[in-house]
Amino acid sequence: MRNGTVIDHIPAGKGLKALAILGKKGVGSAKVAILVNAESRKLGRKDMVKVEGRRVGEDEASLIALIAPEATICIVDEYKVAEKHTLSLPKTIKGAIRCTYTRCISNNDSEAESEFRVLSSSPMIIECTYCVTRISEFEVASQF
Repeated sequence: MRNGTVIDHIPAGKGLKALAILGKKGVGSAKVAILVNAESRKLGRKDMVKVEGRRVGEDEASLIALIAPEATICIVDEYKVAEKHTLSLPKTIKGAIRCTYTRCISNNDSEAESEFRVLSSSPMIIECTYCVTRISEFEVASQF
């Protein structure tokens, strides 16, 4: 790939979720390659996504960190890795996902943006700052 983005070290089975996150801002006519369930010394099994001619922004990287907190994002420029970033979960998550408690104010008031505190990264558990509902990694991934 001459120019673009490679998202590596995605836990097996979550590559399509990462691609869905990228698709929200449009992949357009970019060439996309996805590797699913490949062998990995680090993870045992992993997925990988390559998108030619497109750079992943910080907002998208933050969303990808929700489903693959230890993934790496490599920006390729003229066939060489120009930048390499290891993702990590932020301490708080605002507006990216919805609270699973349907009566939470963040789901019922257009002025209340969802906000979560990260309680644990492995396994990932986040807590709504409004209603204190705890959400698991599986529930977060199901929103993408």
